[in-house]
Amino acid sequence: MNLINLTPVDLIIAALLILALAYLSQRMSLGMSNTIIVAAIRTTVQLLLIGWVLKILFSHVHLAWVALMALVMLLAAGREVMVRQQRRFSGWWGFGLGAGSMFISSFVITVLALMVITSSEPIPWYEPQYAVPLLGMLLGNTMNGVALGLDRLKEGAWQQRDMIEARLSLGENGAQAMGPIRRDSMRVGMIPIINAMAAAGIVSLPGMMTGQILAGSPPLEAVKYQILIMFLIGAGTGFGTICAVHFGAHRLFDGRDRLRLDRLYARQPKSLFSYIAKLTQRRTANN
Repeated sequence: MNLINLTPVDLIIAALLILALAYLSQRMSLGMSNTIIVAAIRTTVQLLLIGWVLKILFSHVHLAWVALMALVMLLAAGREVMVRQQRRFSGWWGFGLGAGSMFISSFVITVLALMVITSSEPIPWYEPQYAVPLLGMLLGNTMNGVALGLDRLKEGAWQQRDMIEARLSLGENGAQAMGPIRRDSMRVGMIPIINAMAAAGIVSLPGMMTGQILAGSPPLEAVKYQILIMFLIGAGTGFGTICAVHFGAHRLFDGRDRLRLDRLYARQPKSLFSYIAKLTQRRTANN
């Protein structure tokens, strides 16, 4: 089976579908047209850039370059976790908690998988062909779980602060008072990957398996790789979410088990339209 090469015309046709979706969003006043277009542009630019980077990495295999690439991916994932929060931790905790949790889970599992998978092959365990895609899949899914778990934790603590204070006044410590919210946050963070594993092969064909089949790999071989990846992603997402929520809940209390919501601050919504409105107001005032 030969791989079908895509032409620029094929990509343009797919891009027209996105433009049609953005136009429909604009006509229906959904407020998503700008977001859709920006997301499409980011997808195109970022994937083209990573394509060139991977081409260079594949031709110059070295642990230092792979480690640098992994660090950039981790920092980008940590930032995405931070900006998705409605309420963020102040200081370095806002970034460090998500990035640290993903490092503990995704990096450890990726290195373990690479050493096991490539142990019998005459290639280094940090081979970019395996290391970068595997780490990317783990980081992407773990990022979603960590972001959802932390967001639910902070919103739950903020909305139920009176209940938490009441439980503290009855003699419970911080861990006991936050127990229900912490467990609910962990469940929320792990629901997407659990649903993905439960629906794999029946409702949907996962991306890696689909890509391998389209590239001409035997279906059963693609299935084995996909099972491995799903298990790794499930473990990485679960461990990362549990770690982030656990330390996030601990951060909400001080050494005397007092609720410290002052360590959170609300994100100020920013959009292109609000920026244009402010710029227009300034020009009007100057005139």
